[in-house]
Parts: sequence; structure tokens; C-alpha cells
Amino acid sequence: MTQQPFELPHFYLPHPARLNPHVDEARAHSTAWARDMGMLEGSGVWEQSDLDAHDYGLLCAYTHPDCDGPDLSLITDWYVWVFFFDDHFLEKYKRSQDRAAGKAHLDRLPLFMPLDLATGVPEPENPVEAGLADLWARTVPAMSAGWRRRFAVATEHLLNESLWELSNIHEGRIANPVEYIEMRRKVGGAPWSAGLVEYATAEVPAAIAGTRPMRVLMETFADAVHLRNDLFSYQREVEDEGELSNGVLVLETFFGCTTQEAADLVNDVLTSRLHQFEHTAFTEVPAVALENGLTPAEVAAVAAYTKGLQDWQSGGHEWHMRSSRYMNENARTSGFPWQSLGGPGTSAADVGALLAAAGAERLRAHTHVPFQRVGPSRIPDIYMPFPLELSPALEGSRRHLFDWCARMGMLSEGVWDEDKLASCDLPLCAAGLDPDATQDQLDLASGWLAFGTYGDDYYPLVYGHRRDLVAARLTTARLSACMPLAGEPVPPPVNAMERSLIDLWARTTADMTPEQRRPLRTAIDKMTEAWLWELFNQIHHRVPDPVDYLEMRRSTFGSDLTLGLCRAGHGPAVPPEVYRSGPVRSLENAAMDWACLLNDIFSYQKEIEYEGEMHNAILVVQNFFGVDYPTALPVVHDLMTQRMRQFEHVVERELPVVYEDFDLSEEARQIMRDYVADLRNWMAGILNWHRSVPRYRAEYLARRAHLFLPDRTPAVPVLH
Repeated sequence: MTQQPFELPHFYLPHPARLNPHVDEARAHSTAWARDMGMLEGSGVWEQSDLDAHDYGLLCAYTHPDCDGPDLSLITDWYVWVFFFDDHFLEKYKRSQDRAAGKAHLDRLPLFMPLDLATGVPEPENPVEAGLADLWARTVPAMSAGWRRRFAVATEHLLNESLWELSNIHEGRIANPVEYIEMRRKVGGAPWSAGLVEYATAEVPAAIAGTRPMRVLMETFADAVHLRNDLFSYQREVEDEGELSNGVLVLETFFGCTTQEAADLVNDVLTSRLHQFEHTAFTEVPAVALENGLTPAEVAAVAAYTKGLQDWQSGGHEWHMRSSRYMNENARTSGFPWQSLGGPGTSAADVGALLAAAGAERLRAHTHVPFQRVGPSRIPDIYMPFPLELSPALEGSRRHLFDWCARMGMLSEGVWDEDKLASCDLPLCAAGLDPDATQDQLDLASGWLAFGTYGDDYYPLVYGHRRDLVAARLTTARLSACMPLAGEPVPPPVNAMERSLIDLWARTTADMTPEQRRPLRTAIDKMTEAWLWELFNQIHHRVPDPVDYLEMRRSTFGSDLTLGLCRAGHGPAVPPEVYRSGPVRSLENAAMDWACLLNDIFSYQKEIEYEGEMHNAILVVQNFFGVDYPTALPVVHDLMTQRMRQFEHVVERELPVVYEDFDLSEEARQIMRDYVADLRNWMAGILNWHRSVPRYRAEYLARRAHLFLPDRTPAVPVLH
């Protein structure tokens, strides 16, 4: 046997794997079903021996230990289908790198997943289509319309993002870590698996299905499943198949380390994601259930679903240990390290040491000492390939913003004064973001930046200082009510945030339809809810998990708000599906992450030394790796540079394919080219702003009070 490229690490698995007693029934049923669908002899992909060796019946019996025989058989058929799809796509399209034929194959598959079963489906032309048509008809009658939509979207992501993998193989390109995590969720299929967990256990109540806690449960589940699979499948995927979408290879490339070091690091990320799953399940899920008034039966359904995701983790690991599909030589056979320590020479001290190590890893996120002196922020050479342009309306907006902030009350609540507002120079940022802005447009954009920056300062000072999450939640709900979609009455403003938001909303949306207003309100709601997430971590004194931090940072920074304002004038020429496409989301996320990481580099001293903040990428890296500031900074800087290079790659290679795939008109293509120019201006303007303003400079920080202004009483709204 070929030597393994690395030793498998010890995996964190707090729950024992259990085997469903109906395993033999599922094996027999899925074998007969696969043959009926044409997946075995004659398919050119599998023989009976392949199906027997992979043993998907065992996989499903381990990952769904409590469902009955018929449900287990149906779920097993789904897994036979999804693995056949993966191998079929490899043989037919990846090995030949035939993107056009692969896309044509994928474009037909959604036709076999109608939300209304009365809708007819085409005649299947291959085993993948035949299997999907049969499974959809057998599965969806038992589930709600909401579940059908969610499961159909997850299935389409799983199918369509195979093109991303195919494109990367064709270009010989290895993704950066953030890009990889995002795309792996879609192509890796774990969100799809979470949908089948609902089928096997209980459906998530519609009232909370779209909330952050439920999203995080699914995403942490997905990341852990995928990273575990990457460790076991590295030898087959990278060495045999020439696959480039593997987390070990991604980190090996990004850090320039050995394969063993990369494998150990992947396992560290996997463990962190499982800790995040548990933290969310034990803290955020009960809170969101209470807020939404779930019934006891609905709470029990959420608990059953959560337990089902945990069972999947343990069962999936056990299957990887046993399946011939994966590298598992010399792997530990138990998820509990102390269970293997029962032989001669094993002492209680050995068990204690293992438990202490596990506990220390979990507690590290809560051990940061705030307000440490870190010295001036160290600013590396920033890669910026785009020129800076500034709106000529800048000076007028500077004068206007001072008057506007004073009228809104931002200078009289104990958070900002004239000096703090001047230190931000927000019109300078707005002038770079939109160099073509008129005076009115720049005044409005500067006001939005002031609202977002003031709120970002206000929440931790006013609510974090008091550890008052309840008042913060009420404030967040009231802010949402300040943005009517169809002329609903707004509450009388009780503080500067509400007063400014009501003013900005009325000026921005005056000529918008309710449907045009909705995305903008959603973006602002995401930002204010992300401030609650920061406050929640502040109260728990918890440095965030790296993946959770990067994804939430986009919202706390207000990225969706500013990009939404960029899109507002695009009109109907660009279909909504284009904005939802993988490459466009990848383009936007790369720009957002670059800007957020840039801000964290410049604001490190301000946040760590003067504000006791824990939401900074450099600190997150320090905490995760156990390293100091000078060691963590290059990691963040390298990731920031990679995100910029990814932005350039998407513009050069992926957007032209999107234009062709959607057959965009020349008008729509020009709108998208202008949007790319907007994003370039956005990043160039943000860099110029950070380099220019006093807000982050050591000499300014040293002379300012960094909690409440000493001559004013902080305003806490009386909420009714």
C-alpha cells in the first residue's frame, strides 16, 4: 500500500458513534435501488464492488442512528445518489475538463426538483437524473414548503459549485483559506446533509430557520464534516485524482508548511468549529427560541435536530475510519482518547493530562487579558492595485456633516464630541468610495457612514459597559422599525441613532418601491444584529472562532450596507440571479474581507490597548495559534493580500463566464463593469481614509478618553 502522506491527528469527538439497527435493510435496499437507477454495471462509473466497498448503508446507519428502517433506506439512497453524482462528474467532466458539457449536465438537474409535485419533470437521460427524480418524489411530500425550498437550494449549490472546482482544476489554482471554506460548504454537501438530518429527526421551526444561531449550527456542522473529510481523503483526492479542493492542500500552500503541519492545523480548525457549534447550541439557540416564543414541541424539535447534527459528526467519523474509500491506516478507533488508555502503564495522570489539554483549548478563547499595551499599530506594505479618486464635493460635505451630526444629537450623548467626529473625517471616506458623487449624494453617503460608525462605537460603550444585552436588543428592534417599507409609521426617535436613521432612510428611499427598499433594510438589520453578536461575545469575554469572526466581520463593518447603496441604481437589466451567483458573491466577499482586515490592522492599538476589544483579526489569530502580535500580523496581512488577488482573479477569469452563462445584454455587462469599478473605488477609498485620519494614530489615541466623555452623561434610551 502507498505510504500515507501524514499521520491522522486525534479528533475531538465528544459524542460516541451509535449504529442504527436497520443497517442491513438499508444496505440491501440501496443496492437494489442503485441497480434500478443504472448506477452500477454499465454506468462507466461504479461496479457492484465499488458500492460494497464504500458501504453507504453503514455511513447512514452511523450518521442517523435513531430513524426507522424505511427512513434510513431513503436517506441511504440519497447518499448513494450524491456520491454517484460526485464520481460521475469526475469521470465525465473533471478528468476531461469539459466545462461546457458539465454545465449543460448541471443545468438540467433543478428541473427534477419541483417545489410543487404536480409540476412535471423531464424524462431522465442518465442515472444521476433518474435517481434525483425518484428521490425527490419520495422525500418532499413529508416536508413543509419551507424545507423544500431550503433543501432544493442546498442541492443546487452542491451541484452547481462543482463548476467552481472544475474551473480551479483547469487553471491549476488553489483557493485561499476563506474562499475555500465558503465554497466547500456549497460543493461539499454538508448543508444538504443537514436538510436530511431534519428529515430524519425534526424540521426546524420556520420562525427561527433563518436566524444566525441556526445558520451557525448548520455552517459549523458543515465545516467540521468537510474538514474531517479533507483529512481522510487527502491521499485519494490530491495524490490520485489531482484534486485541488482540499483543506490540507489549501493550508499547506497558504502557510508554506509541511503536509503534516497543515493536517494538524486543519484539525485545529475543525476542533474550533465544533467548539463554536457547542457554544452556539448552549447559548444562542436557547435565546433565539425564547425571543421567538417557540412552543415546547418546537423547542423539542430544535433539540432533536441539534442532536442529529452531533450524531452525524460522530457517525461520519466512524464511517471514515472503516470505509475503503479513505486513508485511515493507523487512525485511532475511538473518538475518546482516554478509552484507549486502559493497558498496562496507563495512569490516571495520563487521562488527566488529556482532559486538561482539551479543557485548555476550549478555555483559551476566554482568557484574553484586555487593555494590554501593544504600542503603535504596525502597518505593513498594503497591496493596492487601483488608483484613488476623490469627489470634488468633499469640502462641502465636511461642513454639512458637522451640522447634521449636531442636529441628530450625536455630539451630545457622551460617545462623540466635535473632536472625535473630526478624527473620523467620514466625508473623506465617502469621497473615495464614490468619486463621481454630487454634493447631495456625498452628503447622504457621509451621513450613512456617520450612522454606522457612531452605532459601532455606541453599542459597546453604552450597552457593553453595563453588560445590558436586553436594552441592546430592544434598541436593535426599534432601529429596524425606523425603516418602513410601505409607509408604516415610525416610532418617535429617542436617541441620535434613531433620529439619524429615520432621516437617512427617508432621504435614501424616497423614490424606491417597497421591494427596492427591502434589501437595504436587510443590510442595515444585518449590521445592527452583528453589533449584538459583538456585544454577546464582550459579555462572555470570548475571542471569536476565526471562521465565525471573518464572516460576521463583514456585517459589523457595514459592508452589505455600502455595497447595497452601490447596487441601488443598477436597475432591472441585471437579473437578481447574477448577484446571487457564486462568482459575484465571491467578488463581493473578497472586497469586504480585504477592507475588514485592513481596518483591523490599522485599528489594532485603538481596539486592544485602549478599548479592551476582542473583535480584531490579529487578536483572533494570536488567540487561535497562541502567538504574539508580530507573528500574527503577517498572517492577517497575507490573507488580506490573497483576498485582493482573488478579487482580481474573479474579475479577470470568472465574471466573463458569468456574463456568458446568463447571456447578459451589453447594457447589463456594462452595469457589472461599473459595479467592479465601484468596488475598486470602495477599496482604494477605504485605504486612503485609514492612512489619512487621526482616529487610529498613536498620538491621537494617547490624548483621548476612550470610554465615555468625562463631561457628559451617557444617554440610555427609555424604551417602551
